Amino acid sequence: MADINNQIINQQAIISKGFYDIQIDPSLDLFFEIEKLKKEKNAIILAHYYQEPDIQDIADYIGDSLGLAQQAAKIKAEMIVFAGVHFMAETAKILNPHKKVLLPDLNAGCSLSDSAPPQVFKLFKDKYPDHTVITYINCSAGMKALSDIICTSSNARQIVESLPENQPIIFAPDKNLGAYINKITGRNMLLWNGACMVHEIFSLEKITKLKIRYPDAKFIAHPECEESILAIADYIGSTTGLLKYSEDSTSQTFIVATETGILHQMQKNSPNKTFIPAPPNNSCACNNCPYMKLNTLEKLYISIKYELPEIMMDEQLLNAAKKPIDKMLEISYSLGL
Repeated sequence: MADINNQIINQQAIISKGFYDIQIDPSLDLFFEIEKLKKEKNAIILAHYYQEPDIQDIADYIGDSLGLAQQAAKIKAEMIVFAGVHFMAETAKILNPHKKVLLPDLNAGCSLSDSAPPQVFKLFKDKYPDHTVITYINCSAGMKALSDIICTSSNARQIVESLPENQPIIFAPDKNLGAYINKITGRNMLLWNGACMVHEIFSLEKITKLKIRYPDAKFIAHPECEESILAIADYIGSTTGLLKYSEDSTSQTFIVATETGILHQMQKNSPNKTFIPAPPNNSCACNNCPYMKLNTLEKLYISIKYELPEIMMDEQLLNAAKKPIDKMLEISYSLGL
């Protein structure tokens, strides 16, 4: 444990001394250089759909939380560069304890993950010893270690329905996703009071006006959105679910209530369709996750070149966090998800 802490402290010291301020020759072809480094270091880039377009375009695999977890579980490369947020890179490390896992910007956190401090959640969990804990993957390794099963927005319903109807469940940390799963399954899970800042600020009034302006548009929403937003959606689904729906639908226009990064893939896959980001409750015309957008192509290049910042975890925590992830993957594979 002391060795891990010392490594983390040393790494943080390096980063605090201007690691993110390293100047890159502006004439450098970063796409070429990153591809070159990947081959030299036997590295693979995993990227979430919410990353900036350049990162999505250079990634070896793009996906949502379930797809990325499944991909991370079968990687053969020696180094994983995770273009996402901290809990995602942690998950990749949990599934690949002997591989080097990098996160281009260590400050890429998650408001939803932050809403569930493990030490506070443990006190809550201890009040309900007969409850099975299902935890959304958007959480820290400490939260995962306190869980029985992990889920994603892609498989949350199936994970919940895999348990007996009379089994009491705690669902954490996203109250909106939990409430949606309660509604469609008829369960009465006990919900932790957490939420994602991106999906909590959509404006019902502005979206309603957009629907009037574009009467033929389909309004599609992620289940992390609030109930009032989901109530007027034509389709509710995970990030991958939204992408697939937009591809398969005969509609030509979509109003999309999730992080705007997904619109890049939607437009690439359906170039003749129109995608409109659902407006939030502020003066911005779109809805970006500030943490996801901390990763840039420049930071990605620097990260692979210097092999920093590296995700390092205590072995005991890693092993405890791996069990509920393995359980999720086992259930998902058995159901063909």
